[in-house]
Amino acid sequence: MDLLVNGHRSYCYTGGKTFDAAKPSVVFIHGVLNDHSVWILQSRWFANHGWNVLAIDLPGHCRSEGPPPASVEEAAQFVVALLDAAGIGKAALVGHSFGSLIALEAAARAPERVTHLTLVGTAYPMTVSPALLDGALNDPQRAIDMVNTFSHSLLAPPPSSLGPGTWLYGGSRALMRRVLASNRDANVFHIGFKACNDYANGEAAIAAVQCPILFLLGDADQMTPARATRALSAKAPRAQVLTVRAGHQLMSEAPDEVLFALRDFLSAAR
Repeated sequence: MDLLVNGHRSYCYTGGKTFDAAKPSVVFIHGVLNDHSVWILQSRWFANHGWNVLAIDLPGHCRSEGPPPASVEEAAQFVVALLDAAGIGKAALVGHSFGSLIALEAAARAPERVTHLTLVGTAYPMTVSPALLDGALNDPQRAIDMVNTFSHSLLAPPPSSLGPGTWLYGGSRALMRRVLASNRDANVFHIGFKACNDYANGEAAIAAVQCPILFLLGDADQMTPARATRALSAKAPRAQVLTVRAGHQLMSEAPDEVLFALRDFLSAAR
């Protein structure tokens, strides 16, 4: 489904179901050099179980037009504008990595419009190493290889055990290269990493959130290790913290565990 947001066409995957703003809604927000497809299992399940799904491509990424957001705050404003464009009064927000910071900031800016907040593979501060920032800017193909090494645990060696022909490293590299190539006018890799690195409003944002919060973390995550959420989760004492056996790419390494955690969390408070 395409929506006009801030004057630009924005793509939202609806899980193969007709969009109906009257249903409970969930917005899935991807991370750096990803797109809506990283949520394919989770988005389709919710779309087929009574939920209205919007798995977005952020502006300037793949099927969405417009300049890529240069900050977490700018991306959060886009998410709120997306809800307006879709005619959705309230929605659950689920974000991964960069997307988790976007979801957090959006929930703080419009707390009356967010029913649940799930932060997947998150950290605060989400510091990016100088080597990765430089690589994303000056040698993005090499940096993609670096990120893929750090983003997958040793539980996912090539070939993966998820099924014949499945290779998490190769699939992730191909996706990141495709997303990078989708925008010839801007380096969405470096822009996204810099936005993560520069974000400084996490503790104030979590204090402003009014809905239930779930931290969904990977116990072998090297990009955003579970310990890096302690300062943030301490500001939300009623938040749930769930750790699954996976690296940073939880949705592909532990797809069922992520789905079941989201199912239980979102259903419990409906």
